[in-house]
Amino acid sequence: MATTRPADAQLAAGIARATQPVRRFDVLERIVHWVNAVLFLTLLVSGSCLFIPALAAAVGRRETFKDLHVIAGFALPVPIIVGAVLAWLSRRSRLAVGAGFAADGRDLARFTAADRRWLRRLGRDRSIPFGKFNAGQKLNAAFVVGAIPVTMVTGLMLRFPEPFADSWRTGATFVHDWMYLALAVVIIGHVAKALSDPTSLKSMVTGHVPRWWAAKHRTWRFDVAPTAEPVAVDVAPTAEPATVDDAGPRTVS
Repeated sequence: MATTRPADAQLAAGIARATQPVRRFDVLERIVHWVNAVLFLTLLVSGSCLFIPALAAAVGRRETFKDLHVIAGFALPVPIIVGAVLAWLSRRSRLAVGAGFAADGRDLARFTAADRRWLRRLGRDRSIPFGKFNAGQKLNAAFVVGAIPVTMVTGLMLRFPEPFADSWRTGATFVHDWMYLALAVVIIGHVAKALSDPTSLKSMVTGHVPRWWAAKHRTWRFDVAPTAEPVAVDVAPTAEPATVDDAGPRTVS
């Protein structure tokens, strides 16, 4: 009677464990991310049509793009505010919705000594431990969140200029234009980085990554059952070397 060798069973268990999905983002986080992504894209496209003269002349319909730009700008903080409210409610009432958003918000807002070391080494030192997000991702999130009220206030001054003096409108134009350029660079870099890591990008759709990816790229506590274990295969020594049979599993008689 053929029986599976212990080494093969342990190998199969190790592979199954390594490919087990690990939750990275919950439903609320993914919704907030993609709604904001659409709004940011709308702002960049409409802003480009207003900011770049050649593009504005080629596209035309300036008033339409101006209205679209204003609507998207005022809608931009809404998903974040809704997510923050649901996250607060999740802590008060132990709701499942919003718990991941709240945890990631706390992580992004916390800079540690390891984060400062990571920045000094520009992320080149792989031995520096960090949590779910590295210091670069935290700075990116802080900049984007901080840019939202700045662009909203300056955009409001440009859309309704009557109450403001010329010097205020000139300053608002300067700040708004430079924030547009800075956000364009940051967002394009963010998209390029996401496209370079298909597994990470897919997790923003499905919410999960394989356990091997989590073990390789991050050090946060895995939110799966059973609890996290090192991704390793503990193969016990056997009396004879294992052979590979392409026709089926490796067995001994």
